[in-house]
This record gives sequence, structure tokens and C-alpha cells, in this order.
Amino acid sequence: MQDKYNNKTKYKPILPSHSEWPIVKLSKNMPAFIEKVSVDSFEKIKSIKNEEQKLIEELERTRYREKLRVQKMPWSVDPDDDYDFWKKVKKQLVSNSGKPNETTKPADKILKSITDRYANEIASTFKPSSHRFARRVTTFGFARLLNAAHSGRFSGLFKARHTLRDKIRIRGSVDHLRDLAKKGTIIMVPTHFSNLDSVLIGWVIQALGLPPFIYGAGLNLFNIKLFAYFMNSLGAYKVDRRKKNLIYLETLKSYSDLAIQEGCHSLFFPGGTRSRSGAIETELKRGLLGTSIQAQLANFKNNKDHKIFVVPVVLNYNFVLEAPSLIEHFLKQKGQERYYTENDEYSTSYKISKFLFKFFTKQSDISVSIGKPMDLFGNYVDADGHSIGQNGRYIATKDYFLRDGKFVDDPQRDEEYTRNLSKRIVEEFHRNNEVLPSHLVAYIGFKLLRKKFPDLDLFNFLRLPEDELLLDYGEFTREVEKLVKIIKIIEEEGGILTSPALNKPATEIIERGLDNLGIFHTNLPLVRNEQGDIETESLSLLYFYHNRLRGYNFDEYGG
Repeated sequence: MQDKYNNKTKYKPILPSHSEWPIVKLSKNMPAFIEKVSVDSFEKIKSIKNEEQKLIEELERTRYREKLRVQKMPWSVDPDDDYDFWKKVKKQLVSNSGKPNETTKPADKILKSITDRYANEIASTFKPSSHRFARRVTTFGFARLLNAAHSGRFSGLFKARHTLRDKIRIRGSVDHLRDLAKKGTIIMVPTHFSNLDSVLIGWVIQALGLPPFIYGAGLNLFNIKLFAYFMNSLGAYKVDRRKKNLIYLETLKSYSDLAIQEGCHSLFFPGGTRSRSGAIETELKRGLLGTSIQAQLANFKNNKDHKIFVVPVVLNYNFVLEAPSLIEHFLKQKGQERYYTENDEYSTSYKISKFLFKFFTKQSDISVSIGKPMDLFGNYVDADGHSIGQNGRYIATKDYFLRDGKFVDDPQRDEEYTRNLSKRIVEEFHRNNEVLPSHLVAYIGFKLLRKKFPDLDLFNFLRLPEDELLLDYGEFTREVEKLVKIIKIIEEEGGILTSPALNKPATEIIERGLDNLGIFHTNLPLVRNEQGDIETESLSLLYFYHNRLRGYNFDEYGG
């Protein structure tokens, strides 16, 4: 049973002293930790590329890919010596080609220089004083924007009648999460729809009285100085998604693995990037997720009973600023994994401020749903951290790693554990997805329009002229009433959550949904015309917001 709404509760810090925070302990010895990450990733790569020639080939591939990145995808946040470093690596590879093996192999030296560089690039620069300042500025600034939004005047910036707690609703297993954070290490895995997610989840962690988490933030966000300051201050380590080479990915995983072993609560978006389609993630990136399995095994091997818990979190917005570019990318690259050139929705402080003001002015529902905590094998856990099997009995998680009474390293087994955990997280995402009015009306609108053209495939349908796509308001209202009933049945079965706004009459749900849907977009996904009927100004955006409720099989309930 989940906790009730918690937006009015003020939570005391579970670790009042900063010196007790795991992230502070890690930061005090960061140079040594970075070296540990570099050595760990070096050794892992050596075990994968266990022959000199294989390692040299991997170094060549890495250098070539990095050369292309520097030439074709440079970012302002990149190191100034990027070009010179990889030019030096090329010279070293060329000069050492054809030489007989030496006592200290040249390829090892080159590999270590690269893992050193990557480990330093990834590392966070957390400082308690900067964290306190960033936290206060974020809370103060957002609260002032919220008050200005409520009053509709600039003078509202100087009032303090409303707080973020009045705007952001936190629901779910909050007390359970707080209890477990005192007993073990939390891995928080949220859905990912917007660049604002990192800021929002950072505020939630603080509001719940939890110590700061480490988390991987896209390096592209560090291009913006305002975001870079807050990311660094709030414990973010840098994830460069342009770098797909083995050496970088192994170094990134080593950083996560070792930090979790140090007891740092960790947050990462298992979808990897923001949802391009607008749908809840169904396929997760298992690289960083797998590091929690490795960390748990290492803890057990080192006679540490410190347990690691996974907590799924669903972030619920009525609209996403980046929706137009995200859905465009999804439709163009559907089914293909390619580089994504980041758009510039957040490229200036002015754009950020303008969006935030609009966000707080119009966003009637912002909710954060905390899922039921699980162990790393997908079992729910009780308040004391004991794993509970399907038969209701306690499970000893150590047994998952034992063979003939001994802890065994088995990458294939751990990969299967990670795959199973990712499936469980996806299930929990869907169970903890809160249906907002905007999600509901978008789903109904797209469904009704799609039924008018059953013979068209998706892409031809999305090319239809919007001015010819109209929906009768009466039919629309009846479909909303029907779907609300279905969703409430699914909620009773534990398969989804609903916003309090869905308890209103259908006409009010529609009004609120239309009022909030795609507020910041030039072309609205749905709008009511002068005749009182429903029309769309952007089918692709309507498709994006409709996708939030995809995968629930409403038709099985007669929907």
C-alpha cells in the first residue's frame, strides 16, 4: 500500500551533519577515487581485450571516433586540449606500431592515459558549501517564480505566500524510502522526459530529507553555465553520450560501481536519454544499471552486508518544452540508434527564465510518484530492507551470487539479473504513472482521429492537413467518461495512478486538459474552436502526448 500525498509534510534530514553524507566523504578523497576508477576501468578493458593486438585495435578505434567527435561535434564544455591529446595518442600508436613487445607494453601506457583522462572528465566537483547555496537559490528562485505566476505580476517575485510544496505533489512510498536510506544505499531510477528532470528530482531529494545523491547528467547541460553550476553543486558526474567507445563506457561504469560501493546514493535515468516519443520507457540502458549488481557483489565479497535498493520514480508533467524537437527526432530516426544533435531550447538564461515563468503560471499538476523499493533482483523489500519473494517469504539476496557456497564472478549471470531488473523497473514505471488531464485528452484525441483513417500507416496519417481534422465535442466527452472509468478500474488493480483532477466531471477534465496541454508550443496539440468542437494544430505533438498512455491495453476493458 502506498503512502498518501506528502506535499504538506516537512521531512527532517535523515543525516543532519554534512560530514555524514557519503558524497562528502567521497569528495574529500576525490583524487584517490579518480585514480581508483582509472585503474579499475584499465583492468576491465585489459581483461576484455586480453591480447596486445586486440587492445591496439581498440585504441585505434577509440582515437578515430574521438577525432570525429572533436571535428564534427565539438561543445564549448569540451577540454581545451582535446585536439592535442588525441593527436598525441595517434603519434604514440604510430611510433609504437611494429615494435616488439617490451616489459612495459606501449599500449598499456596509452590505455592508462585515456582512462586517466576519462575518469577526470567524468568526476563530480561536489562541495557542501556550493550545495547549500545552490539548494537555497533553487528553492528561493522557483518559489519566487511560483508567486509571480500566481499573482500574474512581476511584484509577485517579492512575495512568499506560495512554496514549491504547493505546486509539486510528491506521492508514493516516501516513508519507506527514507527508512531504507538509513539502512543501505538507494539507486533512484526516474523516468526522463525533460532537461528539467534533473533539477526537479534534485529538489525532491532535498525535500524528502535525503542526503545528496550522485547522478549522471548529460554533458550537454554543462554547456549552459547556469545549469553547469547547479549540476556540479548538486553532485552530478558528467555523462558524454557522444562517446560510444568501449574505454569511455567502461570508465563510466567503474565510476558508478565504485561510488555505490562507497555508499553513495545514486540516481540515473535508465532510459539513457529523454523519451523521444513521449512514451514511458520500455527499453532501458543496462550499462549503469548493471553497476549496482557489481557493487552489491563487491559488498558481499568484502563482508559488507550493506544492501542496495532500487526505487523507481515517475515524473509527471502536463507538457514538455522540448516535445517538438523530441518527437521530430523520434519520427525521423525511428528504430535507429544515431547521434542526436541537442537542440537549443535551454541555450540562454532568458529562455530558461521565460519557460519557467510559463511553466509555473500554467502547470496545474506536477507530481512525482515514488515507487515501491525493490532489491536488485526485482523483489519488493520491507521497511527493514528484507527481500520478499512472491510466496511472501524472506529471501537471502546473497544466495543469488553463491555457487557451492562461494561468491562467484559470472558476467553472463549478472547480465541476466540486470535484464530482469530492467523489466521490473519498466513494470513499476507503468504502475506509478499518474494520469493527468492532459495525458487523457491527448490519448482520446489521437485515438478518435486515428480511427477516421484506419488504412493509413502512422507516417502518412501524421502528414494529413490539420485543418481537416475535427472532433465532435459530444463524442469526445463520452470517450473521456468511458476512459476515466477504465483507468479507475486499472488503478484499483494496482496498474496505474490517477490525478485528483480525474475525479471531476468530464467537461472539467477536458477543460483542464486542453488548458494545460502543450502550453508553450506555437502549434497546440488540441484546442477547442469557435464552434465548440476539438481540433489539432499539430498531429505530431498530439502523438507525443498521446504516447504517455500507450501500452495499457485499454481495449481489453472495452475502451
